[in-house]
Amino acid sequence: MNKWVLLEHKVNFAKSVEIHYDFLVENGMDCLTWKFLKLPLLNQPSIAIYKQSNHRLVWLSRIEHELSDNRGFVKRIDHGTFKNVSDELDSEYYRFILDGELLYGLFEISGNSCRLSKDY
Repeated sequence: MNKWVLLEHKVNFAKSVEIHYDFLVENGMDCLTWKFLKLPLLNQPSIAIYKQSNHRLVWLSRIEHELSDNRGFVKRIDHGTFKNVSDELDSEYYRFILDGELLYGLFEISGNSCRLSKDY
């Protein structure tokens, strides 16, 4: 069904809390998943993004969730459907057209960088 979600992930540490964002894209039986430390802004320079292990489909429908073993808290901050404009969903280079409120437009991932632009 080509769903995607953007999650804010607060990770608990002994003396601090780290916040990062998880970007998940539906991929058949699971979700391709990446992490970034700040949100990409429309038509701004590329930012760093890090491939993570694939996540379960249940994350596409969760709005908020406390993680087990005090590992933190996850909250959905954006979601929608995407159009894949890449040749495939199994490479180092991805191009998605997103329709969210925070992430909208052409979202390109190349290796460890990503960029959001209005051009597509």
